[in-house]
Amino acid sequence: MNKKIRVAIVGLGFGSEFIPIYQNHPFAEMYAICQRTPDKLNEIGDHFGIEVRYSSFEEMLKDDSIDAVHINSPIPNHAEQSIAALMAGKHVACTVPMATTVDECKRIVEAQQQSEKNYMMMETCVYTREFLYVKDLRDAGKLGRIQFLRGAHQQEMAGWPGYWEGLPPMHYATHAVSPLLALADKEADFVSCLGSGQISDELTMKYGSPFAVESALFKLRESELAMEVTRSLFETSREYVESFDVYADKMSFEWQQLEGESPVIFTGEIAERVDIPDYAHLLPEGIRKFTTEGVYDSAENVHLSFKQGSGHGGSHPHLAHEFIMSIVEKRASFPDVYTSANWTCAGICAHESAMRNGEQVKLPKFR
Repeated sequence: MNKKIRVAIVGLGFGSEFIPIYQNHPFAEMYAICQRTPDKLNEIGDHFGIEVRYSSFEEMLKDDSIDAVHINSPIPNHAEQSIAALMAGKHVACTVPMATTVDECKRIVEAQQQSEKNYMMMETCVYTREFLYVKDLRDAGKLGRIQFLRGAHQQEMAGWPGYWEGLPPMHYATHAVSPLLALADKEADFVSCLGSGQISDELTMKYGSPFAVESALFKLRESELAMEVTRSLFETSREYVESFDVYADKMSFEWQQLEGESPVIFTGEIAERVDIPDYAHLLPEGIRKFTTEGVYDSAENVHLSFKQGSGHGGSHPHLAHEFIMSIVEKRASFPDVYTSANWTCAGICAHESAMRNGEQVKLPKFR
């Protein structure tokens, strides 16, 4: 291949984590950055040596040199920016969640179909070393027949940017939903979810969501499987966790209770803790180091999501590699637009169910 994929990154908080990954990828060119704040834009541009800089997203999309756009903007902007970039003829990678309404997800799917460009939701939890380890067990037949799956994402979001305040827990559920559906290789079909507890009136008033915790049961489409997902964002004491458990007939996997521990494998009734290997060997040599280290120049500059999430399990270079190679190889990415929409709508529909006191809600079909 002669031409490298020219990438533009939008949003330079968490988004800066990906700049050196694209700079060191053999098939990518880290071409442009976009940030509304000029001081931040120039600080990052100078630090990483990126000359093409935009403070306007709309102006950036007019640049015909850009092949792909990686969106790391605030959640409320994800849908409109993804649609605009696709319709401008750009491949799109977007941080989670894809959108905040079912209609927005439908519009993104339609934009992808019309543009015929790749869309990939950059879900960290299906590229962590823990996920890749359990996927290997599944693919080797060591798990056997999966019987049930459980996921949780509990995080205290106090002090994050204002749009997070009072966000319904399940509107940001993809970290807990995605590894379960990916390991089952199925889509969510319908959900019944209950809200529990109560957050402060100040937090409730922004989105009209009163619950401290939302816990959902999903039935998987064209499958005998069900899964359970629990999510909390505010006023619930718990060490940060993004976890998944898989119960199968030959072997089961349970996430550790505390971050400093190791996960547990059960073979029958025999339990043992396991050390999870790194999967950098799956990546081009130039980006392997980013599975175990961040890209900021000092500990003080580490983005809060990276710090709280323990580096997101080494997933960032795997995500960037999958996005770039899906374009190079002219294939759909994993997740593709349809899978991204199902994973996102799982949480949206779960919150809808919680607001209806557990009423069953059917997820839309996108393909």
